[in-house]
Amino acid sequence: MKDILIGCGQITWQGENADRALAEIAQAGYAGAPASPAKDSTTEQTLAAFEQVGLRPAPGYLGVDFWDQTQEDAILARAEDHAQFAKRAGCTELYVAAGGFTTYKTSRGLTRAQVAGHVTPADEMTAAEYEQFAKVLDKVGEITLSHGVRSCFHNHVGSVIETRAEVDRLFGMVNRDAVFMGPDTGHLAWAGVDVVSFFRDYADSILTAHIKDIDGEVLARGVPAEWDYATFSDAGIFTELGLGIVDFPALFDILDHAGFSGWLIVETDVTQQESALVSAQMSRDYLRSLGM
Repeated sequence: MKDILIGCGQITWQGENADRALAEIAQAGYAGAPASPAKDSTTEQTLAAFEQVGLRPAPGYLGVDFWDQTQEDAILARAEDHAQFAKRAGCTELYVAAGGFTTYKTSRGLTRAQVAGHVTPADEMTAAEYEQFAKVLDKVGEITLSHGVRSCFHNHVGSVIETRAEVDRLFGMVNRDAVFMGPDTGHLAWAGVDVVSFFRDYADSILTAHIKDIDGEVLARGVPAEWDYATFSDAGIFTELGLGIVDFPALFDILDHAGFSGWLIVETDVTQQESALVSAQMSRDYLRSLGM
């Protein structure tokens, strides 16, 4: 693929110094890292931290409760802030995702975090909640587009949009000229989605992606046992690229044929390696072995 930028998410450094995370991402050989508005620093200060270590700002992340009508105005205000920041940072995409991990209760009285990886139709949002979700997501897409930034929907296990059926239903309701796709490969696999088929079906809409791998043995143990999100994570569901079950060569081939260009963001939410730096280096070395 041409014109590909490989970034690395800071999530593996969670709880550690933010400047150290950026420095080690640069040390591991990545071009950039996700950048979003920060409460404790100005846009100029955030971008300066990236420049200091030689990293480019990559698409940031806006996670909100799209289905909650009471939050609509606040969501649209946050979208405006993120769009303005992305434009200043030189980013043309923004990841937009659903929340609901511990706040959304399914008809069974369970949180979405509790049914992570083993969602049933009874756990889905109501028709009215889907309609509200799609309406607000369209508005967010229109807001960001007005700043030259394309909103890319991001699936996530433990959120209210996890399964292929949920993604398909949502995308059958949105304006595809205003809302694009920014999938997470690991979360698709964890949700039981055929990731290759998903990428093939949505190739024309994918403008950026989080590339993540998961451990198939952990998945196979956790799904029948109906683990919750934290138990999956503690058991080591996340792994470095090439060590799990995601077929990255097939995905990259699909993106190549679709003419994809832009950011691919490596993420290992929780590593079993000795450090976040080692984890990031392992995934970067794997991508280099594929010629990326």
